[in-house]
Amino acid sequence: METMNQTLVRNFILLGLSNAPGLQLLCFLLFFLMYTTTLFGNLLLIIVVRLNSRLQTPMYFFLSNLAFIDICFSTTIVPKILANTISHDREISFLGCAAQMYFHLALGATECLILAIMAYDRYIAICKPLQYRTIIDKNLCLFLAAGAWTVSFLNSGIHAVFTFQLPYCKSIQVNHFFCEMPPLFRLSCRDTWFNEIAVYISGGLFALCSFLLTLLSYIHIISAILSIHCINGRQKAFSTCTSHLTVVSLYYGTIIFMYLRPRSSYSPNRDRVVSILYTVVTPMLNPIIYSVRNKDFTGTIRKTTRLISYY
Repeated sequence: METMNQTLVRNFILLGLSNAPGLQLLCFLLFFLMYTTTLFGNLLLIIVVRLNSRLQTPMYFFLSNLAFIDICFSTTIVPKILANTISHDREISFLGCAAQMYFHLALGATECLILAIMAYDRYIAICKPLQYRTIIDKNLCLFLAAGAWTVSFLNSGIHAVFTFQLPYCKSIQVNHFFCEMPPLFRLSCRDTWFNEIAVYISGGLFALCSFLLTLLSYIHIISAILSIHCINGRQKAFSTCTSHLTVVSLYYGTIIFMYLRPRSSYSPNRDRVVSILYTVVTPMLNPIIYSVRNKDFTGTIRKTTRLISYY
């Protein structure tokens, strides 16, 4: 067979669960449940923040950004997974695959940066409470959020161009649930070292640097909390950080594992599970983790529910 280049590739085939047909119905129901929970939970979070004036703070501004990212992140991936899980036609067009990878990568990078910004916000709130309102003002919040979105989408565009200029002549079968760079690299008959170096560089700048900045912020936060003599004050400070630390650990851990590891450790089955954790599970858990211990959040939900039932 003559070597094909990327101009001849019209579509890819996402294998997904093709090697485990007995699990397709169960996985469809599970993915559907998680996706609807993601949409409902994150939309509810955004609405509650808008309704409660006490939640009009920088922390909840960034949390609303995170909720919107999670909605878009899951919508980029899960509907196609649902369609492929119950359908015999698992094709995705070349442009569709490129668009899916572009938005998935851009939104993932934006989430990394927003999580780091939220850690910085908590650092200022706990370690420099008297200066908080002067440092974290509305203009800075808008600048940080806009910067995170802009840089992430520009970075994703570069990777999308590099990835989809590769010649895909080994196969068009992607051993994955969706179009992601590591599985696509395995289909190219050209050496992908340049693409992989680019992934390591951007992964280091976005995921690893964001994680280290978050870790550094929390080292200072924990030191400040331990110096608080009042037990109630210490518990309150810890409670504001616990939810964010939980999300950070789950998200950064899976991202770093997926993109910043040696090529020799690639395992299709394991990588599919890991990718589902940060594209499907984490967006579903974020609103639950952030809201379940927040009295203002739960109080607004109860008040809104009573008003709706009254009318």
